[in-house]
Amino acid sequence: MNRSASRFLYSAIVLVFGQVAFADGGVRIGAPAPEFELPDQEGQLHSLEDYRDQWVVLYFYPKDETPGCTTEACEFRDNIFAFRKLNAQILGVSLDDVESHRKFAENHGLPFPLLADTEGTTADAYGVKTKMMGWTVAKRQTFIVDPNGNIAKHYEKVDPDEHAAEVLADLESLGAGG
Repeated sequence: MNRSASRFLYSAIVLVFGQVAFADGGVRIGAPAPEFELPDQEGQLHSLEDYRDQWVVLYFYPKDETPGCTTEACEFRDNIFAFRKLNAQILGVSLDDVESHRKFAENHGLPFPLLADTEGTTADAYGVKTKMMGWTVAKRQTFIVDPNGNIAKHYEKVDPDEHAAEVLADLESLGAGG
């Protein structure tokens, strides 16, 4: 295929599918994590830059108060001291609004920010926005961001029952807390 045809094909793919330089929306291991500024369950704004010099566990989930999402959030909650020992900040992200996050956090005693990505721009930037049963939601995926703001690990398949333990083990193997 000549150079002109290759450029045309690439442009057509990008036009149809959005950013596909990397199949996962442009996020890849070692690349800078996409920046964001989103409100948490109290309305306080958070950006990735706020957490420079510490590890960030950025976990996307479909919907507050659903079984899998509740299990996953509670697993992170139940291991919060282990994450803190490793200098890791947990940030949950869904397309639900601030009020929904406030109720979810209160109902389950969640001691970490739940970020409201109501426009879906952050989910888009990380390549996790999708349609599920007629709703636009974030896929259940997690990213570990290193203290320099780069993607260190991406989990495309997440088991809510075991994910927190898996992330803790990987943070340790990545040298967190050391």
